[in-house]
Amino acid sequence: MGAADTVEPVSFYVRHEASLGHDTGGHPESAGRLVAIEEELSGRDWLGLELIEAPRASVEQLGRVHTGEHIRSIEALCQEGRGKLDVDTVVSEGSWEAALRSAGGAVRAVEGLHAGEGEFAFCGLRPPGHHAERARGMGFCLFNNVAVGCAHALAELGYERALILDWDVHHGNGTEGIFRDSDRVLYASIHQSPLYPGTGDVAELGSGEGKGYTVNLPVTPGAGSEEFRSLVQHVVVPIALELRPDLIAVSAGYDSHQADPLGSCLLDEAAFADMAASVRELAAGLGAPVLVCLEGGYDVGALAASVAATIEGLSGTEPPAPVALDFAAPYRERLAPFWPSLG
Repeated sequence: MGAADTVEPVSFYVRHEASLGHDTGGHPESAGRLVAIEEELSGRDWLGLELIEAPRASVEQLGRVHTGEHIRSIEALCQEGRGKLDVDTVVSEGSWEAALRSAGGAVRAVEGLHAGEGEFAFCGLRPPGHHAERARGMGFCLFNNVAVGCAHALAELGYERALILDWDVHHGNGTEGIFRDSDRVLYASIHQSPLYPGTGDVAELGSGEGKGYTVNLPVTPGAGSEEFRSLVQHVVVPIALELRPDLIAVSAGYDSHQADPLGSCLLDEAAFADMAASVRELAAGLGAPVLVCLEGGYDVGALAASVAATIEGLSGTEPPAPVALDFAAPYRERLAPFWPSLG
């Protein structure tokens, strides 16, 4: 095949029908979220993405970030039929299969990225994952999908370091806890505070070898595009350029959208496109692929439009719009002892 005939890899969207079988009734985290996303994307020819079916995660893959007791307890509760992990987290008989596919989709995504199938993968699966702790599911989450995917990449695929950027309006307590002691995974979270689950204080920096690898960037209710974009461009990107991860993951929650009923931030679709463009440029500079795992987002129209905007930002060529350093300055000062590029 000549150079003129070279086919560029097509980035991909990971999905599975089992995600619709996680029956939560009238819960905000419902199957209607994925129905809206897929209607939006299919109406736009999936924005050029290849569709890939999520496999089941294995017990070994789950066990890298969860205890065996937790895995067994989730299976047993789902087999009992409809029930609750806690006041917020509903399961049904179909939730076990959905949870295995949701975590397994992240594994399949990093394997595909490693094989050169695309520059990014978007996992449009549920239940979400970033609140799931090593030994406990909570906050609508059963298994920590992004953590399972990153742990698999580090254990089996030869990746050395990963960056997880979490822009869900809620802090990802589960992801932070799983990687708190690790210097191979940097967890950076932009989240509203105060808000559920009450974690994510700016003073929490990780522990042991992971000291400095937890980067919490809380914002106040009413924060909008300027604040989120400033933190991405002037905190997360410089740290990543210093860290030089060979895998970038995004916990992509859309409940920071101004229309969302569960948060009080004021982002719009353009903000998600712009943050995704920053991730795209960062990844290109590092030669790192991008794994995206769906987290929250509970106004289905805003969710669907924002997912499409994210995919356009990741696949496009438009650079992120410059944003002032001012909002990010206090965070940079606090983190500079760990990351000199911020000094």
